[in-house]
Amino acid sequence: MTKQEILLAQKEFLFPAVFHYYREALVVTHAKDQFVWDADGNQYLDFFGGIVTVSVGHCNEQVNKKVHEQIDRLEHVSTVFANEPQVALARKLAQITPGNGALRKSFFTNSGSEANETAILAARCYTGSSEIVALRHSYHGRTSATMGLTGQATWKLGPPQAGVVHAVNAYCYRCPFGLEYPSCEVKCAQDVEQVIRTTTSGRIAAFIAEPIQGVGGFITPPKEYFKIVTDIVKNYGGIFIADEVQTAWGRTGTNWFGIEHWGVVPDIITSAKGLGNGLPIGLTIAKPEVADGMKGVTISTFGGNPVVTTAASAVLDFIEEQNLRRNTEETGAYLREKLTELQEKHALIGDIRGMGLLLALELVEDRVSKTPATAATLRVLEAARDNRILVGRGGLYGNVIRISPPMNIGRTDVDEFAARLDRSLTQAARP
Repeated sequence: MTKQEILLAQKEFLFPAVFHYYREALVVTHAKDQFVWDADGNQYLDFFGGIVTVSVGHCNEQVNKKVHEQIDRLEHVSTVFANEPQVALARKLAQITPGNGALRKSFFTNSGSEANETAILAARCYTGSSEIVALRHSYHGRTSATMGLTGQATWKLGPPQAGVVHAVNAYCYRCPFGLEYPSCEVKCAQDVEQVIRTTTSGRIAAFIAEPIQGVGGFITPPKEYFKIVTDIVKNYGGIFIADEVQTAWGRTGTNWFGIEHWGVVPDIITSAKGLGNGLPIGLTIAKPEVADGMKGVTISTFGGNPVVTTAASAVLDFIEEQNLRRNTEETGAYLREKLTELQEKHALIGDIRGMGLLLALELVEDRVSKTPATAATLRVLEAARDNRILVGRGGLYGNVIRISPPMNIGRTDVDEFAARLDRSLTQAARP
């Protein structure tokens, strides 16, 4: 098919709910390592990684070799049958979870949305309660239930979900209380207790949160936040679900999981995306007592697929062998330095936040009023495409540039990216 035939077929045969960043959809034909090519033969430096999914590079040869071997041996059996790739991955995950393997039992699905649905079900089964506390500006998936958990109108279709309430998030750049950290004493965390006492029955099933809010614009809470909130949640009978769909597998630095930066151990962790490096996998891993509370019979037809779990194990092996968590820490710090230099040059950049190779620029019309520069952000995206770099967009106001390249990039890639982003910001600022 030609490029135009692909675009016309997409318009005719796909749901209109599928969105694109650009005035005309980018038609991608192939990719390798940190590069993507379009139907016109243009090469792009990919600093978004398929929405924080390409963790170890496009078409990673070491991972794909294991996939090719497995697909010719055993392609599918469903969870009704045991298979070695699934249990091998589950055993590996139990060894690397926070709290010295405190979370030990896994349930595999196909996406982060399914992983979060499983986590909510497990929390309700374990606690006997049904009410869930989520956060504003959050994103937890595209299913009906996970849209109910999500705290942004942009990503919701249909009515609110019963039994879900939303607390304010730790958005220090735009504090919902008009305070400043640290003199605020992390009021956003303290307020979770008032939310529970005034908008729930007083006994909850769970609190669910992303360590760093992804679609929300890589909003990063202060270091005290999760310890305060988890203590409150425990006092009201709930458990803590860490949604690590975007923050796990070393993406935030030297730790395997993002939540480890805050020094708390969740009762359930969900993840997806980077674990499969592009293959569809969802993970819900829990403390044994929580997992065992999910009585009865359930299956996941494609969850724990031997090909996909083989790929996931190969991804983890590659991250370890190549010491990518350290690379993420060090190269991420270098990238942040480059972004800080751009902030000094471009008044459009109001805030830089995130960890490791999960970084964001919040763009504003001026730094005093912090008026979201939504239109300018769209211009930056178009200019970035013209300059052959791929980045993402997020935030409640659509004014955040999201940056999440493969974790095996180097400083040369960062230098090239920064130079192209510099040109894109300059072009976007022109009237």
